[in-house]
Amino acid sequence: MGRSQSLPRGGDPRFGPDADDTGCPILHVDMDAFFASVEVRRRPELRGQPVVVGGIGPRGVVSSASYEARRYGVRSAMPTARARALCPHAVYLPPDFTQYSAASRAVMRIFRDVTPLVEPLSLDEAFLDVAGARRLFGTPTEIARLIRRRVAEEQELTCSVGVAPSKFVAKLGSTRAKPDGLLVVPAARVLEFLHPLPVAALWGVGERSAEALQRLGLRTVGDLAEAPPGLLRRAVGEASAGHLHELAWGRDPRRVSPEHVEKSIGAEVTFDTDVTDPVKIRRALLALAEKAGARLRAAGQVGRTVSLKVRLADFRTVSRSRTLGVPTDTAREMFDTAWALWTALAPGEPVRLVGVRMEGLAAAEETPQQLTLGAPERGWREAEAAADAAAARFGRSVIGPASLLGRRDVRRDEKPTRP
Repeated sequence: MGRSQSLPRGGDPRFGPDADDTGCPILHVDMDAFFASVEVRRRPELRGQPVVVGGIGPRGVVSSASYEARRYGVRSAMPTARARALCPHAVYLPPDFTQYSAASRAVMRIFRDVTPLVEPLSLDEAFLDVAGARRLFGTPTEIARLIRRRVAEEQELTCSVGVAPSKFVAKLGSTRAKPDGLLVVPAARVLEFLHPLPVAALWGVGERSAEALQRLGLRTVGDLAEAPPGLLRRAVGEASAGHLHELAWGRDPRRVSPEHVEKSIGAEVTFDTDVTDPVKIRRALLALAEKAGARLRAAGQVGRTVSLKVRLADFRTVSRSRTLGVPTDTAREMFDTAWALWTALAPGEPVRLVGVRMEGLAAAEETPQQLTLGAPERGWREAEAAADAAAARFGRSVIGPASLLGRRDVRRDEKPTRP
């Protein structure tokens, strides 16, 4: 069970939407079943049905599940095969990150209409500091209601919001508010909110850490807060002990940081069956480079280092990288480099997963383009920019390299890599 599933949901009037939000400038906004909700938005006939988004092959993993599917026990990060066993009548869809990215940008624009202090954590969640927005939009709770209303009216999606004095508590609040809810944790009642929660609710407590703490009798956040420092250090180590002790007492001094710098942008795919055919590997690398290149251009970034990731059938993972002479955002250059890395690697064993990633990122507008003697006036970048424009209007599946036409599009099965 994940951390979000371990938390009790709302219903406590002490933390309802009418609670005192004085001293609570931090909002955490979390979209509800985001990928599944975007799919239902563009396929209204699916409304009310269990919908599961993720890898649909035998090795696929669930990325998102509608609340109708969750009633059957389906959860994100669960193997799709397990989800099918729990809910065989659900609609299973491959992810379309082009659509999810577009929806995310629209939602983030709504947040930034309220405050410039927006810190995205992923496509579907962000922290907001609304202290400076009160004069224009009212109290933090009123701002949360405004955001929820605009997201519903303009994007036909729902979100849950936690309002609190700190980032950590606000994030817990949005989880307790799900789905489609609002929860306020008053500054004077933070410990009342935190201490009954299971220790797994704390950032930094994974499954093994939770088991170690529970063996010592530390089952709730309150138990951990009162634990002797030496006991805590023996359970989780010096650094984690101090971190968890502070969180258990509601102390989280981190500010909302709107400067979110991506360290890398890439994509990877797990094959349904292990692959030995170099033609299939080449086609997969091309599709992944296309996806990564589109994300780079959408983010206005270029990169210098192309990285290839290969996971073999026995789960050994091998990585290789090469730094380019000039930063780029073109899929063609990424693919050429990735294929050269693959050719040099030549593992000679069945492959379970491949990935392509661009590292050493910088803003494209701040990176001068180096001109090459004899190079054509128009090249791959212009062609790919034109493809981006067509994809934005008609969908990414209608345009791409000729070698991918008429074949299963691995770009719809892959998952984004995170920094």
